[in-house]
Amino acid sequence: MKDKYTHSAHCVYNIGYHLIWCTKYRKKLLYGEIETEFMRLIRAKCKALGVCVGSMETMPDHVHVFVRSRQVFDPSRLAAQLKGFTAHELLRIYPRLRRRWGAPVLWSKSYFCESVGHISEDTVQRYIQSQKIR
Repeated sequence: MKDKYTHSAHCVYNIGYHLIWCTKYRKKLLYGEIETEFMRLIRAKCKALGVCVGSMETMPDHVHVFVRSRQVFDPSRLAAQLKGFTAHELLRIYPRLRRRWGAPVLWSKSYFCESVGHISEDTVQRYIQSQKIR
């Protein structure tokens, strides 16, 4: 994440998302080896998707991930990819997690996403509003 802008053939962009999601029923599962494996899985999936992990922190019952995304990923698709992949792999590696609810569910259905950029919302609005004056 050295350069804040990413370049493709016809586009220059800076797309960052702060994603948060919780375990099903807010069960405290993310600690020890499960937490370590979860973090490894997130990095592996992001690398496979061409997404850069800026920072990541886990609490026993929820996750914070900041990623710099490619322009082809909307936040819902990215969250679905990360949640689906990590749930599938963690439930495969740690079958005891499956017994918690009797169903192969690790994450709650919801997530939080906030877009994060280099320039604040106020700055962008002032810039747009000043265009006719220039």
